[in-house]
Amino acid sequence: MMYHVGESMLPSLRNYLNFIGLEEEFEKHGFLGKPGACFKLVRDLRESWTDFTNLGPGYATWNVIRSEMDELMLRHAQKQGVHVFEETKAEEIQFENDGDPQTARPISATWSKKDGSMGKIEFDWLIDASGRAGIMSTKYLKNRMMRESLRNVAVWGYWKDVKRYGVGTKKENSAWFEALNDESGWSWIIPLHNGTTSVGFVMHQTKSNEKKASLKPDGTKRSLTEHYLDQLQHVPGVRELIGDKGSFIPGSTKSTSDFSYSATRYSGNHFRIIGDAAMLRSIIIDFVDPFFSSGVHIGMTGALSAAATICASIRGQIDEPASQAWHDAKVGIAHTRFLLVVLGAYKQMHLQSNMVLSDINANNFDTAFEMFRPVIFGLADSQKKLTDARVSEVMEICQSFFDPKVNEDDISQTRQRYGVDLVKMQAPVLGKEKIDELVGSDEVGARVLKKFDALKVFSDDVEAAYMGRNPLLGYRAHVKRGELGLIKEEEPLAQGESEIIVAAP
Repeated sequence: MMYHVGESMLPSLRNYLNFIGLEEEFEKHGFLGKPGACFKLVRDLRESWTDFTNLGPGYATWNVIRSEMDELMLRHAQKQGVHVFEETKAEEIQFENDGDPQTARPISATWSKKDGSMGKIEFDWLIDASGRAGIMSTKYLKNRMMRESLRNVAVWGYWKDVKRYGVGTKKENSAWFEALNDESGWSWIIPLHNGTTSVGFVMHQTKSNEKKASLKPDGTKRSLTEHYLDQLQHVPGVRELIGDKGSFIPGSTKSTSDFSYSATRYSGNHFRIIGDAAMLRSIIIDFVDPFFSSGVHIGMTGALSAAATICASIRGQIDEPASQAWHDAKVGIAHTRFLLVVLGAYKQMHLQSNMVLSDINANNFDTAFEMFRPVIFGLADSQKKLTDARVSEVMEICQSFFDPKVNEDDISQTRQRYGVDLVKMQAPVLGKEKIDELVGSDEVGARVLKKFDALKVFSDDVEAAYMGRNPLLGYRAHVKRGELGLIKEEEPLAQGESEIIVAAP
């Protein structure tokens, strides 16, 4: 398998693997368990730790070597009957009656292989999972849009003998994320099961270019590896974990740019677009800024949405145009929610003062905004226009997600003062007004409860929820093996369906 970024997984992955019957084999492979994630976003404050097991039993996940993970998933698909053609490139797509790709149905594709052989394959449905190439979006729909807010660059490498965070505690093997103290970006440390550790940095392209342009004392330019190692001076926490014994593996430096993009639609007549073909996730989402490492999560959400809407269309549960709209909404909203979380974290690190409104799809924001409504006090949201004020309200909540002043002692004290039931993921959202009334002048309690409110409204994404729990456009997903599809909002869940937990936007 080719090299692929994205090494630190979300808790939702386990539920997806269970749904497709791969969890047991995945567990046996030996990937390093990941109990949570540690964040140090403000220099003079202690780090905060997110315990994934707070989301419920069995929610610990893994740090993975992506090539090995991708190989496991590909071979599993093959075992289920999927025909796999490796080292084969899709060259052109043909449309019914040579029609306009905007409206016509794709019916075949020409392909080529490295050995020079070529051919043609016909199909009833097309799922474009062609990665960054995004053949449908770039070549035929021509609807890809760049995002200016997060035009980032990542540089990373691999080390030996790096200390692991929280050794001897339940935090052991957690990923570590730290803001650079020059406010140019942030870093990650992700331990892997082969004994190596991934250490990387993310910064805006402008900042990265400025640093690369600075010359060494002898007047020469820095190599990529020299530029990479130079960033260590800005992350004392990373340096402490590397310690005296940590050693960089020569030749392991890698870099990728992230001119983040999205599209106006992710579907059409008998086709769906998923994964990187739909929107770039290499840094923004695959690492989600590894804060949530949600690229796999969103990729799988999109894949499940594609499968459900295609099945629904075939079974006559919904007409094809409506199933396309459902998929577009599901993928777009999932991405918008995580984009807001990432930007909230960036504001907390002072890397981003204001986001660019043009980077957000207004329709997706309107739907995503609904989940924030209980947390925002006194908001009369009769307007549908995407404004700075509305985005700022959401960004304030997202910052609470990463509040650096909330630590484990604060959470423990708040539980003692106000009861365990208020400080847990399963509790209802309190909202700003009720929190202020409850805690009075207790600033610590207010911060903790606001953080948990933020966590609760993102529980569908971060905790993993039933994809069929929340209706969309009058339909919800019917997530049951052998019966995948869409059902009308008013139809009851089938017996046992609520036991199938998958990640959802």
